[in-house]
Amino acid sequence: MLGGARSGKSSFAEEISRGMGGDDVLYVATAVVSGGDEELARRVGAHRERRPAGWGLLELSGGGLGPVLDAARGRGAVLFDSLTLWVSARMCAPEDGGTLEELDRFLAGAAAIAKPVVLVSDEVGLGLVPESAEGRRFRDLLGLVNQRAAAAADEVYLCVAGVPLRIK
Repeated sequence: MLGGARSGKSSFAEEISRGMGGDDVLYVATAVVSGGDEELARRVGAHRERRPAGWGLLELSGGGLGPVLDAARGRGAVLFDSLTLWVSARMCAPEDGGTLEELDRFLAGAAAIAKPVVLVSDEVGLGLVPESAEGRRFRDLLGLVNQRAAAAADEVYLCVAGVPLRIK
């Protein structure tokens, strides 16, 4: 599930996940709310309110993705929201290398557990070129992450203005 900010990708991903896993979905949340960021806290709260009460929750920042595969066992589906924030958290960590390798291990493991996995990510390559080297590094890394995730996926959707378009 790709899209820009406020494109409807998370809501559509929740709908797809509910269709595949019913009330037995593991929701992997990657947003890290730091003290004082009230706007992000409100967004996280809105996501929590939309999710069915029976869904499992795994909060994950930029670390390894092995815990996702472990927690997915016995679940009907997995919803990972979002790769964007996971990549961002990894870049902010003291040792930010190995992101693509970690993703590759996760994608191979996800295929092996044979559970539906829905990945949400922002498409950041359609806008302006970031002014800073760090911004360009983030855009480029997320672009590679998105390419690898899409290559491994059976279906890929691009959400634009609340309309999901199947592109694969």
